[in-house]
Amino acid sequence: MGTGHSHAPAHAGGRHRWRLMVAFVLIATFFVVELGYGLASGSLALLSDAGHMAADVVALGAALVATRIATRRDTTGRRTYGSYRAEVFASGLAVLLMLGVAVYVVVEALGRVGQQVTVATGPMLVVGALGLVVNVIALVLLRGGAAESLNVKGAYLEVVADTAGSVGVIVAGWLVAATGRPIWDTVVALAIGCFVAVRAVLLGREVLAVLGQHAPAGVDVDELTADLTRLPGVSDVHDLHVWALTSGMHVATAHLVTPDEAAATAVLREARGLLSSKHGIEHATLQVEARADRGCHDLDW
Repeated sequence: MGTGHSHAPAHAGGRHRWRLMVAFVLIATFFVVELGYGLASGSLALLSDAGHMAADVVALGAALVATRIATRRDTTGRRTYGSYRAEVFASGLAVLLMLGVAVYVVVEALGRVGQQVTVATGPMLVVGALGLVVNVIALVLLRGGAAESLNVKGAYLEVVADTAGSVGVIVAGWLVAATGRPIWDTVVALAIGCFVAVRAVLLGREVLAVLGQHAPAGVDVDELTADLTRLPGVSDVHDLHVWALTSGMHVATAHLVTPDEAAATAVLREARGLLSSKHGIEHATLQVEARADRGCHDLDW
């Protein structure tokens, strides 16, 4: 009987921490500006976008803290997987903040229906344009890491929603100025709130998939099992489990049955190579058995 494992790649979120830092500084600075002008102009669209900016500031700050925690060495001896899941929890916080802002904006927009509201369109247009520039810069920064890190992706989607909010503020300001009807400010704010809610739900599904230890997106468990079974010297595969520890860190465990106990070393080498090269799983703990273990087969998970 033989066992073996391969090690995980470098932490994805840590590689892109500088992107989070620059985006955090840009958005935090602009949030103060937008909040001030939103209060002065009386624009709900501007205030709703400022509220989402506030959620961004908190989410980006949490993401920065999470990447620091995730890359910190464990000194307790109890976190055998490290602290990588801190990033996933930060992404979950981003989801909750986005949903909270969306609910607030929708409630406020519905509360304004039928009311006479005065909106200063000049500050709306100026601040909306500045916000668009800031958000585009942040988008370019975060896009490079969004595909690798769920944490960075959460921040990226926050900024995507902010960019839509800035465009919405500009459109609302133009419509109010062109028609003289403040109702357009409320309509655009409602649209921003709905857009943010949809993005939050999509990200939330990914967060729950990681926390629920689902097989990572793009990994076909049946195909993976078949590939391992076809390896020379492997007659059966059982107790296969695949999950994501955090973004870019896929983990697998499996029992490989071989009729020739002497082939254990070769089977482990071939299996690790297959998992890494074809399925993107760098960390795998494998056990080679000379015969099937009935106790393992009786497990119901």
